[in-house]
Amino acid sequence: MAHAERQIIVGDRGRIVLPSEVRSALGLTAGSRMLLSTEKDGSLRLRPYRSVADHGRGMLAGLAPAGESMVEELLKERRREAAREDRE
Repeated sequence: MAHAERQIIVGDRGRIVLPSEVRSALGLTAGSRMLLSTEKDGSLRLRPYRSVADHGRGMLAGLAPAGESMVEELLKERRREAAREDRE
């Protein structure tokens, strides 16, 4: 979807309507979860929740060794610390 600015109007109870071409381009349907944030410059940022979640998963992907969950890695680390404490 090409970057475009569209004028929209805030309706009663603060509601806005996303133009149909925007909804179509982003695959949004009734009930789609969105994440709304306010920016320092006073603007609003509206993102599909699934893209935020996918981005977050991508950022965390390299933290644990391949094939190992974050929980498994944390348990291993805690066991190492407990063994060290027992030796001291």
